[in-house]
Amino acid sequence: MLIDWFTVGAQIVNFLILVWLLKRFLYKPILKAIDAREKRIADQYSDAQTKTVAAQKERDDFKAKNKAFDEQRDALFNKAKDDSKKECDALLQTAIKQADDYRAAQALSLKQDQARLSNQISHLAAAEVIEIARKTLGDLATVTLESRVEEVFTQRIRQMQGDSKTRMGEALKSSEPTVVRSCFNLSPTQQASIKNAVNETFSVDSHLQFEISSALLCGIELTGNGQRLDWNISAYLSSLDGGVSALLDAGSNSRSASEANKIVPSGGKPKSEEIASKEVHAGVS
Repeated sequence: MLIDWFTVGAQIVNFLILVWLLKRFLYKPILKAIDAREKRIADQYSDAQTKTVAAQKERDDFKAKNKAFDEQRDALFNKAKDDSKKECDALLQTAIKQADDYRAAQALSLKQDQARLSNQISHLAAAEVIEIARKTLGDLATVTLESRVEEVFTQRIRQMQGDSKTRMGEALKSSEPTVVRSCFNLSPTQQASIKNAVNETFSVDSHLQFEISSALLCGIELTGNGQRLDWNISAYLSSLDGGVSALLDAGSNSRSASEANKIVPSGGKPKSEEIASKEVHAGVS
């Protein structure tokens, strides 16, 4: 078999040209496309990784914000709960204080009403007693009540003894004026009788000033330099006044107990109010 070297050479040249053409126009574009695709895939993967990290960071931030929000919400809720409890306690204390102030005002008003009523009863009783005594003395002894009061007062002056007599004698000897007050007008004879009793009892030459005072309950008083000697019917009205005060105190205590039970704090017991009874001091000084 004969070898056609020209044909062989031509085929070799064609093959080399084909390899060069394939490499020039096929392999290089394919490799470039593959490299470009790999680079694009790598970029997409890197971008996906970056987005994943950002998403993870956003999720962590969201969780942290949710946790902070929950903590802030719980703190605000607890604070609102505490503030509500404090406000409720403050309102309750205010209501209790207002109730106590109301009861105290009611008790004070009741005491004032009691004092006015007791004073009115005392004056009415005194007026009735004086009128009865005046009529009785006029009918039985044919003497006036005023003259009998002057006689009793003069007798008391003459009966003074001890320290009270000594102090009154020193007061009469001072430079201050000595005043005789009475609830009625003393006649000249009665004034002279009182002056004589004073001069004889204390061995002085007194200059007495006679005045009329409506504040005295059918009585007479002698005052000078801080010393006083008096007589009036208040001592005889003290038992009546005490009975009236006891009756009014019983009524005021009953009313105060009723008022105290009207206002009861939530969850507690009614607070009791102790109302002290007013003591009325009357008598011969």
